[in-house]
Amino acid sequence: MPGSPGRNLEHDAEADLTRRYEDLCAHYGMKPTRNTTGVAHENGSIEGPHGHLKRAIEDALLLRGARDFDDLAALRRFVDEIVGRRNAANAKKIDQERLVLHPLPAGRTADYEEILVRVTSTGGFCLRKIFYSVPSRLIGHQLRVRLYDDRLDCFLGASPIVSLRRGRPRPDGKRAHVVDYRHVIHALRRKPMALLNLVYRDQLFPRPVYARAFEALLAEGGEKQACRSMVALLALAHERACEAELADLLAEDLDAGRLPDLKALQAHFAPAAGGLPEVSVALASLSAYDEIAACGQEAGA
Repeated sequence: MPGSPGRNLEHDAEADLTRRYEDLCAHYGMKPTRNTTGVAHENGSIEGPHGHLKRAIEDALLLRGARDFDDLAALRRFVDEIVGRRNAANAKKIDQERLVLHPLPAGRTADYEEILVRVTSTGGFCLRKIFYSVPSRLIGHQLRVRLYDDRLDCFLGASPIVSLRRGRPRPDGKRAHVVDYRHVIHALRRKPMALLNLVYRDQLFPRPVYARAFEALLAEGGEKQACRSMVALLALAHERACEAELADLLAEDLDAGRLPDLKALQAHFAPAAGGLPEVSVALASLSAYDEIAACGQEAGA
């Protein structure tokens, strides 16, 4: 198997990457080899097809006419279709390779990196230049994070706590943020004005229409009232589990040139008055306990 880990890294990161790469090869019974220094054409077997695939994806995106996808699964299906068409052209060669492949190991190797982090007083932790928010009850605790390509699974001891979308560093090298408004809404309710200058404010809004609503509130009223109203809207979305439905109503108001009516929205999503059942509890007579005690004394005699 040609190839070796990247070398443009700090010493500790390089050593860790090399060790994990060697463990991967050992697990699957592969023998890695290194390219000869200064002989650039030896990279062709890997870098050439990789470049061809990138160009094929770029061409397919141009033909598609858009780079936006509904979700990650849709993007993966798009790429898988392109890879499948390219592999079909090499089906005979792939079949020949399969004849000499050994059986796969009984278990799959770990496809994640495990890292220990501590949750700070800000209600989150930093990992690879990304700030991740977590529930405030975890402040001060050390978490064991399994870092996958697309997500982070966080554990407190052996208990799974939360799964987070993996963020990517900004091109300018500054810290990026992956923030869930449900993790910080309780703190914001105590200090609504903090919303105005939050460095991750844009990441806080779960849908674009919430950001539109905040901009409209700022334009029509004072900063203090706008922050209070926006925090109340986010709290409503969280507490009544109505994020999508509330977004639709906000969009209707904004498209009609109206500001969101907080009281009307809270009334709309309030729980039904008759939603709680009436429970009738019949209390046992105290004399029954005397009878039970008497029976116990007779049995003991």
